[in-house]
Amino acid sequence: MSQTPTRADFDHYMVPNYAPQKAVPVRGEGSRLWDQEGREYIDFAGGIAVNGLGHCHPVLVEALTAQANRLWHLSNVYTNEPALKLARSLVERTFADKVYLCSSGGEANEAALKLARRWAHDHHGEHKHRIVSFSQSFHGRTFFTVSVGGQPKYSQGFGPVPGGIVHGQYNDLDSVRNLIDDDTCAVMVEPMQGEGGIIPADPAFLQGLRDLCDAFDALLIFDEVQTGAGRTGSLYAYQQYGVTPDILTSAKSLGGGFPVGAMLTTDRVAPAMAIGTHGSTYGGNPLASAVALAAVEFIDTPEVLEGVKRRHDLFREHLEAINRQHGVFREIRGMGLLIGAEMAPEYEGRAKDILPLALEEGLMALIAGPNVLRMAPSLVIPEADIAEGMARLERAVARLVAGQ
Repeated sequence: MSQTPTRADFDHYMVPNYAPQKAVPVRGEGSRLWDQEGREYIDFAGGIAVNGLGHCHPVLVEALTAQANRLWHLSNVYTNEPALKLARSLVERTFADKVYLCSSGGEANEAALKLARRWAHDHHGEHKHRIVSFSQSFHGRTFFTVSVGGQPKYSQGFGPVPGGIVHGQYNDLDSVRNLIDDDTCAVMVEPMQGEGGIIPADPAFLQGLRDLCDAFDALLIFDEVQTGAGRTGSLYAYQQYGVTPDILTSAKSLGGGFPVGAMLTTDRVAPAMAIGTHGSTYGGNPLASAVALAAVEFIDTPEVLEGVKRRHDLFREHLEAINRQHGVFREIRGMGLLIGAEMAPEYEGRAKDILPLALEEGLMALIAGPNVLRMAPSLVIPEADIAEGMARLERAVARLVAGQ
């Protein structure tokens, strides 16, 4: 087809489950993008925390193109060198002994939940199947993961949800004490809620979950799909909290933009996922594994991780300056380069109104629910791009305040 696609083609040809912005990006480099008209944008969205090294990072491009000239796909009937290298790298850098590779965060969380139930079944019997999760949590879009996630809007209208799932209140350990029992197989939690509003966990809360899981012989699952692979300033957020889960899930920045996911676990738990219990056609794909390995090795360095912490301070300083001028934010929070600015009461629910204004000013950003402006840029975004992006954000906020 020689015809250039347009935004109108989305409405004509695509299932209407998304409502993309008007601009159609066609090229990216670092933390900048260009649309079909050649207009430039600074990217504070990062593909929803996916483009951990920005767009077309040379290290990832080299890994992808080198592997593309060797081997693309085999299926899980065979293993391959990039998958084995990636698994070993993740094991050596984390608490884990074993890795399961897949294609997305939703798949990784699905595998984690199935593993937890299978482990409990094998060790305790069918009664031990209950899962404790949290209100406003988000764990993916498969039917199991949206049911475990604490946002009913994502599972409504699809029929009966899987049973045995209960939801506590995030950062409220007493609410979990009232739910967990001998029939609980797992507690699933995000170290920082992403879609739920960029809310970091209290350290005592996560330690309390660890203690409760130990007391009831349940597994602690950390969903680090959004917080992992350097996003918070360590390779994984659990390392900053000093609380070790039994299962951890990773995706998004793990592949730097190439679809990949991973579930990490221990030798105590992994045997429950025996031959034939679970699988993924594209899991461990050589292309994805090669890119993810390059991303992990580049990100897990003092230069990058310390840079994330420094850039966090810059983002916070700029957002606080905007707020002093316009008074639109009630609170600025987050860890590393996953940052949320909650709207002030007089702008309740209007975070989404900033996005089209920001786009017109040449900035891409996100929301985390209707009341939180979210930023998840490249972990190596140049400081000059932060300053220019914030100048564009300030203009968009000024327009919001002026009622434009």
